[in-house]
Amino acid sequence: MIKASAPGKLYIAGEYSVLEPGHPAILVALDQYITVNLKETIGQGTIRSSYSNGLSIPWTRKNGQFYIDERENPFAYVSQAVTTTEAYLEELGKKLSFFDLEIESDLDNKDGRKYGLGSSGAVTVATIKALLKFHNVDCAPLLVYKLAALTHLSIKSNGSFGDLAASSFGGWVAYACFERSWVLEKLKTHSIHSLIQKEWPKLKIEPLTPPENLNLIIGWTGSPASTTQLVDLLNEEISEVDHYYNIFLKNSVETVNTIIDAFKNQNLAIIQKGIRRNRKLLQHLGANSGVHIETASLFDLCEIAEDYNGAAKSSGAGGGDCGIVIIDKSIDTIPLIKDWEKSEISHLPVSVHYEKTSIEI
Repeated sequence: MIKASAPGKLYIAGEYSVLEPGHPAILVALDQYITVNLKETIGQGTIRSSYSNGLSIPWTRKNGQFYIDERENPFAYVSQAVTTTEAYLEELGKKLSFFDLEIESDLDNKDGRKYGLGSSGAVTVATIKALLKFHNVDCAPLLVYKLAALTHLSIKSNGSFGDLAASSFGGWVAYACFERSWVLEKLKTHSIHSLIQKEWPKLKIEPLTPPENLNLIIGWTGSPASTTQLVDLLNEEISEVDHYYNIFLKNSVETVNTIIDAFKNQNLAIIQKGIRRNRKLLQHLGANSGVHIETASLFDLCEIAEDYNGAAKSSGAGGGDCGIVIIDKSIDTIPLIKDWEKSEISHLPVSVHYEKTSIEI
């Protein structure tokens, strides 16, 4: 039995602007996981998880490739992760076999509602790690990230793939997306193995070390949000607010780079100032584009945190899900959390997940 886990993530800063290649964001990996168990079988394999109501979905091979009848498939990310990774493994000369996959998730609550911690990214990364381990290939973070990014490109994800970087590398990460068009063009003429060996233009994944007095508090509004739908909505509106959007991008880059420098200088006050500025930028983006980023619950989450000298903002695409608070460790956060509860905001008691190894590129 092979077991591989990948952590969930939250965005700390740089949302929406990170969709543009080379524009920085900051993410953190959290100790809530998706775990994939893989066991070799003969003749046919299965996939089972809560996504399929615990039912085992059979899979086989057609023309040597992983295949699930699309009428039965709730596992788009898993299926494509297997397809991409097995293509890479075949290029390495590995012999493919059948296996059963069982997927376990900490990334939703007892009622099955997702916290917004990046389950699609985490399940992709965990599946890739399990397959690499199964074939005795080292799960180097950069290799895992690039295979995961190719997986998401294959199913036409409109995201920045920052969740894949956080789940692959762990810890606090400064991230900027690669040039998608360059990768897609190279994929037409290069093997996956040779493409992975190349330097991807504008890609940045850099581990960050937080100040010792930094405390991260996470609140959950209980309202789910779809990143895909929110990003689609913004893309539809960009042409109408092109001038403003370019100003937003410029200000976001400056703000996030200031926060990254503050991490390197271990300056909590500057980090907090940057978080507050990033919140205002996102509020203005929402007001100018019509995309509902900071909901009433996220507004309450942030304002309550500010009452206790915490710097707070929505996390990710907004529209629901989680907000983050950066606060000094010396401050007692129990009253803050109690005030959240009065506003029906839940505190998520999670910690930062660190990988045993990390690579800076």
